[in-house]
This record gives sequence, C-alpha cells and structure tokens, in this order.
Amino acid sequence: MSALTQNVFTTPTSEAIFSASTELKSMLTFESALAQVQAELGLIPVSAARVISEVCQQTDWDQERIQAHTLLAGNPAIPLVKALMQRVQQLDPEAAKYVHWGATSQDVIDTAFMLQAKAALADLISAATQLEASLAKLAQQHRQTLMIGRTLLQQARPITFGYKVAGWLAQLSRSVQKIRILQQDGLPLQLGGAVGTLVAMPQQGIAVTHQLAIRLGLSQLPMPWHTQRDPVAELATSLGILNGTLGKIANDCILLMQTEVGEVYEGAAEGKGGSSAMPHKRNPVSSTFMVAIAHRTPALVSTVLSAMVQQHDRAAGNWHIEWEVMRELFKLSAANLRHANDLIGGLEVDTSRMQQNIELTKGLIFAEDVTNALAPIIGKSQAQQWIEQACKQALLQQVSLLAYLKTHTEVPQYLSGAALENIFDPLNAIGLSEGFIDEVLKNYNNNLPQYTVK
Repeated sequence: MSALTQNVFTTPTSEAIFSASTELKSMLTFESALAQVQAELGLIPVSAARVISEVCQQTDWDQERIQAHTLLAGNPAIPLVKALMQRVQQLDPEAAKYVHWGATSQDVIDTAFMLQAKAALADLISAATQLEASLAKLAQQHRQTLMIGRTLLQQARPITFGYKVAGWLAQLSRSVQKIRILQQDGLPLQLGGAVGTLVAMPQQGIAVTHQLAIRLGLSQLPMPWHTQRDPVAELATSLGILNGTLGKIANDCILLMQTEVGEVYEGAAEGKGGSSAMPHKRNPVSSTFMVAIAHRTPALVSTVLSAMVQQHDRAAGNWHIEWEVMRELFKLSAANLRHANDLIGGLEVDTSRMQQNIELTKGLIFAEDVTNALAPIIGKSQAQQWIEQACKQALLQQVSLLAYLKTHTEVPQYLSGAALENIFDPLNAIGLSEGFIDEVLKNYNNNLPQYTVK
C-alpha cells in the first residue's frame, strides 16, 4: 500500500488494534490467563502462574527480534514463547517448566487474533451505529421527498428519497446485527495442544478450556478448531457483506451526483472533490473510496473461504493465509465506515432537482397507473393498448401524457379530469413507500432504542 494513500484504506484505531505490539500483548494475555486458570485448577503451581503472569505484563519485548525469528520458526508464537520462558527462567527456574503448558503455537495465535477481532468488531459496531442513526434521521426527514425511482438506470416510477435511504438502512442494519452476534458469541477460544487432544491435561482440559474462555471473554466450541476454520470464515463473509452494503450506498450516491441527475452531493469542504485540471468539478470523494473498498473485499473473502480446505489436523499454508488477509479486511471495513459516516453525515439533498427530474418524461412514468385505473372499466388488454398508443403519440407530439389523454383520446369518457389529475400526482404514485419506511425505522428503533427517531 502506498504511504500516500494509506489513510484511504485504514484508520488509526484499526492500525493500533492490529499493530505488532497489540498482537504481542494479546499473545501474552493468552499465556498469562492460561497459567492462571491452570493454577486455579491445580495443574501447575500457583507460584509458577504468578511469575508467568508477572513476566507477561512486561512491555519491553524485542519486537524486531521476534519478527526476524518468525521467518525461521514459521510463526511468531514460537520465538515469543521462547523469550517468555527465558525471562521466567531468570526469575524462577521451576516456573519456567510451566510456561505454555499443554498449548501449541496455533492456540496462541488464533486466540490472540480473536482478542484483536473482538476489539476491532467493537470499533466497527460503534461506527456502524453512528451511520445507522444518520440514515434513520435522513429517511425520516425525507419520507415525503419525491424523486424518481430508476430500474436498469432508466426512469421508472416515483418513490421518495426517504424510501431509498430506508433501503440503505435496512440492509446495513441486517449486516450490523450479524456482526453484533459474532462479537458477542462468535469469537471462540482456541486451545488444543499439538493435534487438538489436550493430551498434556487429559483430566481437566475441558475445565481449563471453559474457564479460560470465560476469563478472556471469548466463546467456546465443543472441541479445538485448528483446521475447522468456519469461525474465521464467518468473520470474513460478514465483513464482506458489510462492505458490499456500504458500496451499494456509495454507488447510488455517485449516480445521483452525476451532472445530468444532480439530486445529491457530498458535503462541501475546502479542498474536497476538486479537479487538478477542471475548476468547475465537484467530484465524489468519500463515495469513490467506498466503492473502491467494496470492490477490494470480495477477493479477500474468497481467499479466506479457500483457506478452509485444510490438511488433516494442522494445516501447512492454508492457516497462514488468514493472518494478513483478515487484518486487511478489518482495516478496510473500518475505513469504509469512516468514509460512509463522512458521506451520509454531510449529504446535501437537492429536492427541487428531484422534482424536476420526475417531470422529465412529461408524465410517461404514470402510464401504468392510468392503465390500472382503466382496466376494471374497459379491460386490461384494451387499457394497455390505448395507453401504449397514447405514450407513443405524446412523445411524437412532445406534449405531456396527461394533456394528450385529455384532448386526443376517449379516456375522459371513463376517467374524469379530476381523476386523471389525481393519477398524475406523484404523491399518489409512491405506493407503500411511507409504510416501508415506518417498518424499517420500527425495526431499527427496536434494535437500538437509544437512537430512537422521533
């Protein structure tokens, strides 16, 4: 990643969570908690656990040395445990025998990652909650703001901008809810020893696992999952869905910002959205970054899914693939949510332009409504034929469909002028837009009562 563009694809918080120092701290947290739980259950001396825990609290670890030795050892847990043993040895040779007792390198690394993931998910949930609140407010504010709905990029039927925003919110809320569940119950402890059988503590291995999971605030699976990688895959796919959701929101905004459409704009700021060549430009920035990230994440997710096909009881290569890929997924997700909050928090809505765009087709978008009104009177087939012909003639004569129907067809014999005017009122053509908005906001408020929209 270019140093100049780094801030586009990560955040300071996610960088800190997945820094080498935090990774080391998380690994040491595992080693300390393991020793404490084993001492409580009588597997190792209490005095040994005390010394091990004290050493794990130290902060002057030679990070560069551990990184260098990882290239030789195959993973960072091996040089770290060796360094931990050496330090404990200096204080209490007897205690050194019980460092990392019964565990294996993957236990340390998987559990440390889950501890980091727990912090990272909390950060994502905080940012997503802010975004949900902004979207809920925007949907309520524009529940009756008329705009044209578009299918296959063509004008289709009237909707409201609040309805469009409610669609963004509904999809985001489903994604965030899944992430909340993962953060609460889907981050499991890893503890199995060499091949997952906890042979070094056969009598109390289950109890150690249970107590250790509680102490670390992680969930517990029925058995070690060294080559059962669905917990990591679930994380990856949930982050992929989140980024796809944010990308959809951004893509809609980019399309609505086109000069020929001009219905929304990113919030203005000094130096934002300009062009190095064209002074008149007001380019999408936050939404552009969001789309870029949304297109980046599927390949990362697929990498994690492919890594699920592992060999036997401990994998060579497949497990290692996850390390950087998952960290990048988390960083990209954090950056995407930051851009999304910038976008929605400052979004400018041009309601008059929305109204102008509804009128572009001179009423053709209400053709279906006229057909439906006529169908019970003259039959669906006849109504369809009349209105199709009327649309063609209105286009040829460059007049509104309403004017053509009033003056050049038999329609007024069956529908009064007032009835036709009512049909061509956009507010009467938005269907259940407001009802769906209410349902989305109701669901949102039930899940997040502290952010109730009034």
